[in-house]
Amino acid sequence: MPRVGLTTDRVVAAAAGLADEASFEAVTVSALARHFGVKDASLYTHVRNLQDLRVRVALLAGGELIEEIAAAVAGRAGKEALAAFAGAYRAYALRHPGRYAATQIRVDQSLVADSPTLRRTTEITYGMLRSYGLTEPDLTDAVRLLRSTFHGYCALESSGAFGAPRDVQASWDKAVDALHVALENWPRA
Repeated sequence: MPRVGLTTDRVVAAAAGLADEASFEAVTVSALARHFGVKDASLYTHVRNLQDLRVRVALLAGGELIEEIAAAVAGRAGKEALAAFAGAYRAYALRHPGRYAATQIRVDQSLVADSPTLRRTTEITYGMLRSYGLTEPDLTDAVRLLRSTFHGYCALESSGAFGAPRDVQASWDKAVDALHVALENWPRA
């Protein structure tokens, strides 16, 4: 029987909070049980196992991230949309490091197909890139370029790896400018 007051949403929200406070790797069923003052077994009514819990955190975080991006890019196209997309992505990654880390895990493709959040992510991202005149397979290649650039930059920035005296924001702006130029001049077959 589920413990009164515990719901799947509460468990997942607490896991997301723990991810931001400690790290995504620190999210365990035992850590959450301690947080709620219950035994581990009490949480298995709400999540199947650790992998299920982590996927649920990833989906929660992905939904939060795409909502912020969607709000930022609304009504924009081209470089303006790219800069807004990039800025929202970076802000979320730096503000929610554990949740952001969750968005980087591989999620089973059957869950992707059934997830409105992940479909919305594709719609928003591809919509922004279509303003550059891209179609498949170039859309997929461009998404991979953006994701790897944004993720790499955010990972390095959050770990304090940028040691040069150059302002980190100025470098970010240049990176976005360079991506805009690359997208405008995309090599087509």
